[in-house]
Amino acid sequence: MNQMAGKQSVRFREPVRIISHACTGGSKEGEGPLGKNIDLIVEDPLFGQDNWEESESQFIRSACEIALKKAGRKKEDVRMAFSGDLLGQLIASSFGIKQLNIPYYGVYGACSSAGVTLSMAAMAVNGGFADLALAACSSHFASAEKEFRFPLGYGNQRPYSATWTVTGAGAFLLGNAAGQPGQGGVVIRGITTGKIKDYGVQDPFNMGACMAPAAADTIYQSLEDFQMKVSDFDHIVTGDLGAVGQKLLFSLLGENGMDITANHMDCGMQIYDEEQQDTHAGGSGCACSAVVLSGMILPKLFSGEWNRVLFVPTGALLSQVSSNEGRTIPSIAHGVWLEHV
Repeated sequence: MNQMAGKQSVRFREPVRIISHACTGGSKEGEGPLGKNIDLIVEDPLFGQDNWEESESQFIRSACEIALKKAGRKKEDVRMAFSGDLLGQLIASSFGIKQLNIPYYGVYGACSSAGVTLSMAAMAVNGGFADLALAACSSHFASAEKEFRFPLGYGNQRPYSATWTVTGAGAFLLGNAAGQPGQGGVVIRGITTGKIKDYGVQDPFNMGACMAPAAADTIYQSLEDFQMKVSDFDHIVTGDLGAVGQKLLFSLLGENGMDITANHMDCGMQIYDEEQQDTHAGGSGCACSAVVLSGMILPKLFSGEWNRVLFVPTGALLSQVSSNEGRTIPSIAHGVWLEHV
């Protein structure tokens, strides 16, 4: 059954339903505009653990457990889980999912991980390989700073182009739309797999500039593949370009005759407000788009306030090794077509 659309997209003949969703966040996320919509806010950044990495595992485990509870499902009901994070060898995901004892695939897409896990879980359900699949991802400000930049005790100053890694996690339970009881809901109609783009940016404190080319490429190709117009979507949502990357995104799409300024939204610009000035250009990290998706986008789709969203999480594909060796920072973005039914 061929479901390929255009050059790099899939349009599901039987859409995949988002059965439930949940998100967790830290104190800074709780103080932001979406704080009231976060299922669990943890004031202790260590989450009662001994180190930042174990804390992040607790954030992702908790999000998964809440999503299951909302759906009235048990962990034994889940056929497979897809999860990702920013840490080496995906230790936040593996140690967090380990406690749930669910069949597990660890996937890496940097800050685009929400798009990667949703895409893979949706394909697994649509293809008949899983009746119930879990997609999740996480990040933590302190563990990311330790991994990619400087330990917190160093006290380095951050430029205004820098973004603030979101502490938290998001989890999404997917199932076959035809097999789920009840009327209404949100489905995944299609996905667009991104291509790696590298415009030669080397600054790890300017993730927006790194990722804007990938976002522009995926948005343009997704609309081409699905034969859709910008106006067909209530919002086209990028992951964490921030204020700097948004300007570059508009410029790059404008070169191809595409104007999304009227209905573009960036998760990194939604999760914090202007009073949280230390966040500079906005939020970032795997949890940035995941928390905004669960805490803002999906509630608006479930209620029918929004009808159709193109969700495009973005990721910078660097490691501490590549960055320290002075290499450029490639990026990728994945598209997920979400729709109210």
